[in-house]
Amino acid sequence: MAAAAAEPDWSAVRAEFPWAERQLFLNPAGWHPMRRKAIEAMQRYLDFKLNGPMDGRGRFATGQQDEAKQLFAQLINASPGEISFTQSTLMGENQVAAGLGIPGGKWNVVTDELHYEGSLYLYQSLAKQGLDLRIVKMKDGRIDIRDVEKAVNRKTRLIACSLVSYLNGYRADVKALSDLAHAHGGYVYADVIQSAGAVPIDVKALGLDFCACSGYKWLMGDRGLGFLYVREALHGSVMRRLQYGDRQFSNFQYHMYPHDPPGPRPASWKARAGAGSFYEVGNVANVVCAGHADNLKFVLGLGVPRIQAHAKPLVDKLRRELPRLGYPCLTPDGTPSPISSFIVERPDALRARLQKANIDLKVEWNQMRVSCSVYHNDADIDRLLNALS
Repeated sequence: MAAAAAEPDWSAVRAEFPWAERQLFLNPAGWHPMRRKAIEAMQRYLDFKLNGPMDGRGRFATGQQDEAKQLFAQLINASPGEISFTQSTLMGENQVAAGLGIPGGKWNVVTDELHYEGSLYLYQSLAKQGLDLRIVKMKDGRIDIRDVEKAVNRKTRLIACSLVSYLNGYRADVKALSDLAHAHGGYVYADVIQSAGAVPIDVKALGLDFCACSGYKWLMGDRGLGFLYVREALHGSVMRRLQYGDRQFSNFQYHMYPHDPPGPRPASWKARAGAGSFYEVGNVANVVCAGHADNLKFVLGLGVPRIQAHAKPLVDKLRRELPRLGYPCLTPDGTPSPISSFIVERPDALRARLQKANIDLKVEWNQMRVSCSVYHNDADIDRLLNALS
């Protein structure tokens, strides 16, 4: 029997994030601080752009692109050929909707109130173009699968949700949603930006057809580059290719100059395999990709179950103690995510108190969202509780 992996040295992990020593930052669900070594990986690429291939690696950015896709595929239990780059989470969701032919007069889309605000804007905008949109209401911070069942029928093209809600950390029952959609001939998309790197994801076990995320939250990277998963059986058929570009082919050959081999058309090429050959168009932010690749190795090395286990006692303490201080919890009991939300009666006064204590977290509307990551410890939670007591 293989020996169990050693528990990470969380103090050494914390040391990778200098921000943790300058401010109590409890908003990695908004955007995550970056690690020293990820910044160094990005700097190596910038040094290459400045000075050229001093170490003989030459065009090493292409290898980092492949590596990032392979590592993200490993993180969600997909094959690398099912992963393409996309600009952002919401861009990925737009690609899925368009590729499925939505709006289209004959289809409906089912989503819920806990899905991302930009996604609700997307589908409500498409509703103005004729989409039959069905938005399931939340109850006690959850989405009841029985309410989803009432909204789904044989014309449901897509069920769209957030695997973990940015609002209150609720984790959707995506397996039940997938089973429901597939039983009616439909498909399932999940926004995984609040889960990838924070809670385990297995797209095969969940039955997901599509998911997307950017890399600047729990994957600890920067903005401008994300990942889109499309189940291999759907490539180019169920989810159509709508854009075309040079990332989709190789071996381009002209047939028009005297020295060119003859051909019936001015040019020929070989189609690339994998999701990238259908859904990638244009350039990739190489400096961001360098950070993504390094961070994915870090996340996989720690292990998402251990990351989740590290956050759990911190999250449990917040959900237990903040209501005692007058901040009722909006996150359902037992929610296995690092995000917790609480009701705030006087948000402006709370912001002033937090600023004085050098604590940063999300306060919006009459709601406070607190999120915990790998660089947090119990003393951080006590510091917040003391500031609010």
